[in-house]
Amino acid sequence: MSHWTQRVVKLPAKRRGCHLVTNDIVSQVGPDLAQFSVGMANVFLQHTSASLTINENYDPDVRVDMEMMLNRLAPENAPYTHTMEGSDDMPGHVKSSLFGVSLNIPVRDGKLALGTWQGIWLCEHRDDGGGRKVMVTVQGLKK
Repeated sequence: MSHWTQRVVKLPAKRRGCHLVTNDIVSQVGPDLAQFSVGMANVFLQHTSASLTINENYDPDVRVDMEMMLNRLAPENAPYTHTMEGSDDMPGHVKSSLFGVSLNIPVRDGKLALGTWQGIWLCEHRDDGGGRKVMVTVQGLKK
């Protein structure tokens, strides 16, 4: 029989850039994950100017380079129409749409089945985005 569980993970405010948050998420949902032998975890960011992606978890230079490339793809000085929330807001929406706000990660033996070099990134696209909420829903077979 299939079961599910859901929890909101609160992430503290981060500066603009890409941040490895795998441990932050697992520390808050680990007891829930541990109940499942197999399943899927949907990780959903409840915001429009930040994003989630899975990428390298070892070399922090990858996160720096990614931020550089995102700034080239959606520069602050582009002639945006939506400007009332500051120069970093519309580029933040564009960047969020490029990566998206949800991830589906397999669960195996009570853990996220990420590859050796994979980690969950929160990409903060605002200078002062504040704390972020991530809803994690796990569905699968319990142990």
